[in-house]
Amino acid sequence: MPAELEIAPVSAAHYEELLPLIAAYQRFYEADDVDEGRNRDFFRRFLEPSDVGLLLGARAEGRFLGYACLYWHFSSTQAVETVLMNDLYVDAEARGRGVGRALIEASADVARASGAAHLQWATEPDNRTAQRLYDSTGAERSEWVEYELGL
Repeated sequence: MPAELEIAPVSAAHYEELLPLIAAYQRFYEADDVDEGRNRDFFRRFLEPSDVGLLLGARAEGRFLGYACLYWHFSSTQAVETVLMNDLYVDAEARGRGVGRALIEASADVARASGAAHLQWATEPDNRTAQRLYDSTGAERSEWVEYELGL
């Protein structure tokens, strides 16, 4: 883990510094249209305090190394609140240094503190690097198959 790694909610003062990492995450997943203005407007809703989620940033030496975007979520089958770690991204230069694991642990801490029953997340089937990390956390793989309907 990088020396002096700090994981904390992203503040309005540091929000602009995080936006390039959000765009890098989108490019990693080959998003068609990465739009800085749309990102600025969309992700602002996750700055603390928020009723819909939270941006957690991992910073060291004055710069962001990674982030997680958490969505407050629900499970109707269990009638409980959950937290969805919708995004987890670590800058390529910082990968393999414990940043991703630290963000997952911090996300789990946020979920516990909120009284959520679960922390959930997903990744692409071919993202084996991420899956090795996720498998090592003690999380269980879901058997669910996801669908998406474009509108």
